[in-house]
Amino acid sequence: MPLKQKGEPVIDWTQYLKSGDRIFIGSNAAVPNALIDNLIANSAGLHDIEAVHILTLSDNVWAEPQHQDLFKINAFFIGGTNVRQAINEGRADYTPTFLSEIPKLFNKNILPLDVALIMVSPPDEYGYCSLGVSVDIVSAAIKKARFVIAQINPKMPRTNGHSFVHLNQIHAHITVKQYLPELPEPEVDQVTEQIGQYVAMLVENGATIQIGMGNIPSAVLRYLANHKDLGVHSEMLSEGIIDLMLKGVINNRRKTFHRGKTVASFCVGTRRLYKFVDGNPHVEFYPSEHVNSPVNIARNEKMVSINSAIEVDLTGQVVADSIGYHFYSGIGGQVDFIRGASLSKGGKPIIALPSTTKDGKISRIVAHLTEGGGVVTSRGHVSYVVTEYGIASLQGKSVRERALELIRIAHPKFRAQLLSDVRKHYWVPEYQENTPTSVPELGKIAIKRFTFADSEYFLRPLAPADERKLQEFFYSHNKETLMMRYNHHATQMSREKSCNLVSVNQHIDLALCLTEHDDLGESIQAVGRYYYLKASNSAEVAFVIKESKRGKGMAKALLSEIIKIAKIRGLSQLVACVRRDNAPMLKVFENAGFIRKPSEDYDEVSLAYTL
Repeated sequence: MPLKQKGEPVIDWTQYLKSGDRIFIGSNAAVPNALIDNLIANSAGLHDIEAVHILTLSDNVWAEPQHQDLFKINAFFIGGTNVRQAINEGRADYTPTFLSEIPKLFNKNILPLDVALIMVSPPDEYGYCSLGVSVDIVSAAIKKARFVIAQINPKMPRTNGHSFVHLNQIHAHITVKQYLPELPEPEVDQVTEQIGQYVAMLVENGATIQIGMGNIPSAVLRYLANHKDLGVHSEMLSEGIIDLMLKGVINNRRKTFHRGKTVASFCVGTRRLYKFVDGNPHVEFYPSEHVNSPVNIARNEKMVSINSAIEVDLTGQVVADSIGYHFYSGIGGQVDFIRGASLSKGGKPIIALPSTTKDGKISRIVAHLTEGGGVVTSRGHVSYVVTEYGIASLQGKSVRERALELIRIAHPKFRAQLLSDVRKHYWVPEYQENTPTSVPELGKIAIKRFTFADSEYFLRPLAPADERKLQEFFYSHNKETLMMRYNHHATQMSREKSCNLVSVNQHIDLALCLTEHDDLGESIQAVGRYYYLKASNSAEVAFVIKESKRGKGMAKALLSEIIKIAKIRGLSQLVACVRRDNAPMLKVFENAGFIRKPSEDYDEVSLAYTL
């Protein structure tokens, strides 16, 4: 809030403003509260002034009911309880617009601006003030408004980039100190922490990231500490980037656009962040039409966008600005960055959200969208959805595959109902009987990274959505492999058979796979499983490794995980039957401690491992 100054000047608003005009109010942490107070105090005779703005971290006094005769609010992004309440009571309007395109509304006089109310730093020796922590759409408002009125705030940092405005562009100003609003780093609970870990697994070394505000982005940044050569191209900067930049994790060396610079359009945090960006030559602020341009975003290779949602349906549609009919936030930059990351070479657009509401009573992965809920990001834009239960990969997936992937990362107590709901629409065939299950023994994060021969692979449970991947894996085998695994010349892996093999009740049986990620997507390279034998409290183990991946240690890694899980589950023994001429697989089992046992079939070797 503004700090009252003695002899504070009073602006003659009648020179710049008349009833029915449209004003722009500065954004985010740079709301010129002293100007608003000054205008309200000297508003005699003024009525029906339309106030346009995006998120405003302020008491938003102009949205209070007592000022509805003076101000008519039109928000491009809803923030603050009183602004949200005004909209949902019909006293204010919400205009859904991509953040990258709001400047166009001003530039093309679709929403012509009469006055822009902004906050700036004191001018330097050359007469230039800095827009400081909020360049975003403020820059466009300054260029198109008939009059620019500024609150010069000695507490405003001077930021670099395209953040400057000369005094001769400002028609009137007052100097009032105002501490910038602070948003401390949010506390991260267990659910959010797990989401952060999963998202961090999708971020490769050398990637450029976009990060937003809230506990999920904060959690993601915590788990990037061991990454290398990350870059930042983001509409917003938060507190979490500071330590990563100081440690050299974020160094922008491998960026392919604005190399060497952390790029944003605004920042929100505590005084520590505001001090960090003040005069920092390694951080540059640019207008939203530049930072949020999908074309510019895509110029960063390995661009990773991380955004949240209110709910996601089983086809991948994302609701992010409303809860039913109640508008909650806005489109913002989500679609800009989702689209930009999709166009980026090696890019990954990610939607991350908890699987349920805070009270755990409502699933946020839904069979159909809540009535009144609006789609912000279409089902065609989403590549990854992440909850605390894992990563759903949707790119190139059919509706059936998407539904199964998303059910897998839904909260377990809602999975059966979600599967039942999608059956009504024939999205999932009748032979898909089991809901996806997890392997809790793998730990809270049910994906593990492995490196074999300098290439990275992921170990995870097989899931119903892997039906087509398992078919592709089967048809990649040569006749020798098929004979070794199935003991006959198998020639077909039908859709129904593949579905049966991936629809495993992982709480009883076990099926793990090692997958590889490349520009073609994810492919299965190895499968290890066991079948539980209740009568003896034991399990029979089997493996298949892709021919080109043998001898790298994949079977050893899978077997090691299987043994660990079997011990945790209290099994008494693991057994295996291996063709006598399959020397490499026999070696894997024997090196792991399996002992040969008498076999009734001369062509097979029986092995056992006592747990």
